Amino acid sequence: MAEQRGGRPGSASQRPTGGDKAFGGKKQFFRRKKMCRFCVDKIDDINYKDVRLLSSFISERGKITPRRISGVCAPHQRRLAEAIKQSRNIALMPFSSGV
Repeated sequence: MAEQRGGRPGSASQRPTGGDKAFGGKKQFFRRKKMCRFCVDKIDDINYKDVRLLSSFISERGKITPRRISGVCAPHQRRLAEAIKQSRNIALMPFSSGV
C-alpha cells in the first residue's frame, strides 16, 4: 500500500465538502439600497470644522469608513476624506483611538 504524505485526504470520498451545512433554513433579508446622505440633503460643501458630521464616518479605531459601508457616492467620499484629513491635521479630530 502506498502511504500518502502531505496531510491531504486521499480519495474523493474523504475530502471535505461545502455541503455539510444545513442549507434549507437560511433566512433571506431585504437590504435597502444605500443612498448618499450628502446627495439626499443637498449638501455640496463638507466642512472640515463640522466634527460631529465627520466623526460619523470614522470607525472606533479611527479609520475612515469605506464607501461600500457608509453608502456615500464617490465625489462626496473624496471630499469627505479630504475634510477628515484636514480636520485631523489641525487637531480637531484624532488620528487614531486611544487603544
